[in-house]
Amino acid sequence: MGASGAQVVIIGAGVVGASVAYHLALRGCTDVLILEKEEAEVSGSTARSAAGVRHQFSMATNILLSRYSIERLRHFTEETGGYAELRQVGYLFLVNDADTWKEYTATAALQRDLGVRVELLSPEDAARFVPQMVTDDLVGATFGPDDGYCDPYGIAMGYLRAAQRMGVRIQRTTAASGFVIQGGQVRGVQTSQGPVGCEVVVNSAGPWAGEVAALAGLNVPVRPYRRNVYMTTPFPQIPGRIPLTIDVGSGFYMRHEGDSILMGGSNPAEPSSYNTTVDWEWFNNVLEQGLARFPILEQACLAEQQCWAGLYEITPDNNPILGRHPSLDGYVDASGFSGHGIMHSPASGMLIAEEILDGRAHTINIDELRISRFSGVAAHTERNII
Repeated sequence: MGASGAQVVIIGAGVVGASVAYHLALRGCTDVLILEKEEAEVSGSTARSAAGVRHQFSMATNILLSRYSIERLRHFTEETGGYAELRQVGYLFLVNDADTWKEYTATAALQRDLGVRVELLSPEDAARFVPQMVTDDLVGATFGPDDGYCDPYGIAMGYLRAAQRMGVRIQRTTAASGFVIQGGQVRGVQTSQGPVGCEVVVNSAGPWAGEVAALAGLNVPVRPYRRNVYMTTPFPQIPGRIPLTIDVGSGFYMRHEGDSILMGGSNPAEPSSYNTTVDWEWFNNVLEQGLARFPILEQACLAEQQCWAGLYEITPDNNPILGRHPSLDGYVDASGFSGHGIMHSPASGMLIAEEILDGRAHTINIDELRISRFSGVAAHTERNII
C-alpha cells in the first residue's frame, strides 16, 4: 500500500508483534508495517520480563504453545540469526498443600501425555537443588528439566531484524490514536503521525492492548499490572545453576542471573496501573516469603540499582486473546499473555500468521483462546500462574 500504509499493520514492536511480523514475512507476506509508540522498539514489557520459559501449564493449549515455542527457541540462531540464550535449567514447583498437590499431579499427567518431560519429586528430592531449603511442610514438587529462562530482548530483536531483512518496516514514535473503519471492516489506523491504510491490523500492544482495542470500539479485557523483579549482588552461597524455583504457596520465585539471584512475587492486592517504579515496600513481603523457604537468602545483599519493575498484560482467565475479532473484520488480537508472552511468542507469531494468511490458525487449535470465550460459555482459567 506504499509508504502511508501496508497490507498488515502491527501495533506494538515487542516480542509478540516482532514474532507476528517475522512469521508473516516468512510466509511471503512482507508488506507489513509495525507501529511503535516509543522511540525504540523492544523498550516496554519485553525488556522488563523475568524471562521464564516453561512447559508446566495446566491447560493443554498452553502446553502445546510451550512445546512448539521452546523447540523453536532451541534453534533460534540457526532459524533467525538472532540469539535466544535459552538456558534449560528447569522449573521447580514446591507445593505445600494437599489439594494443590492433587492438581499438580494431574497436570503433570497431562503434560506427560502431551510429550513433556516432568518429574514428581518428594520434598527430600526437591531439597537437593537449593542449600538449606525448608521442606517440613512440603507435600511434593514437580520438576521440568526442559524449562528454564531466556533473553527476551535477544528474541524480540532477532525476530525484528530477520523480518526487516525480508522487507518488514518499523515506524517508531508513532502511537495509534484511532481506527479507520468502513462497513464493519478495518481500513486503516489513525496515528500520531497521520493515517496509515491497511487491510488487517494486529493488536499486539501488550499492556496497552485494551486501550488500543477501545479505539476501535471493542471491549478487549487486557489490563496492566506491575510486577517487580529484585536482584542480589553476586551470591556464591547458592552454587551452580538452580532451576527457576517457585514456592507455590507464597508465590515467591527465584533463579540465577549470572552470579546473582533474581527473585520476585506478585502482589495480588495491587490494582491495575501503568506504574513501573520499583515497589520497595512490597520487597519486604517478597523477602519474608523467600526467607521462610530459603533461609540461606539472609546472607544475600540487595543490588538496588539492578532491580526493576515491568508490566504484565493480564486477562480475567490468565490466558492470551488470540485471533480475529468477530465484531470487526480485519482486526486481530495478539495480546493478554498474562506473563507468558516471551515463552509463547514463537507459536503465537506462527498462529497469527496462519490466522491472517490461511483464514484460521491450524497448527494448534486456538479456539479456547479467542475473545468469544468471554461471552456466554465459561472460560478455562490457567491455574499454573506465577
